[in-house]
Amino acid sequence: MPATAAGYLVRPITEAPTVPCPCGQSTRAITRADTPACNFHITFIQDSVRHYHKHCTEVYYILEGRGKMELGSDVIDVEPGLVILIEPGTRHRLWSDEGVRTIVVGTPALDPEDEHFD
Repeated sequence: MPATAAGYLVRPITEAPTVPCPCGQSTRAITRADTPACNFHITFIQDSVRHYHKHCTEVYYILEGRGKMELGSDVIDVEPGLVILIEPGTRHRLWSDEGVRTIVVGTPALDPEDEHFD
């Protein structure tokens, strides 16, 4: 049921669908179908496709794994406990031999039409 129908949404993560995406495998606990306000994904990434969003601001919270992340013209090391804010228009990509598990929160909620690739 959309969050707007009851004013809230409660969903066990085990009931959220896991789908392939340009970043890897994403468990989509909250999506645009639930609310236009934000999305909440738990994503496993080994080698994401470089992309950007025109409207969505994303916040990554690294749960597990270590790797590298391209943010515009910079490359940073990622590790558990790191929080990364990515503003609209910023090209980004994450890669890791072992894989990185991250929470990704987007606002407004990610629209599949707002994923742009070079």
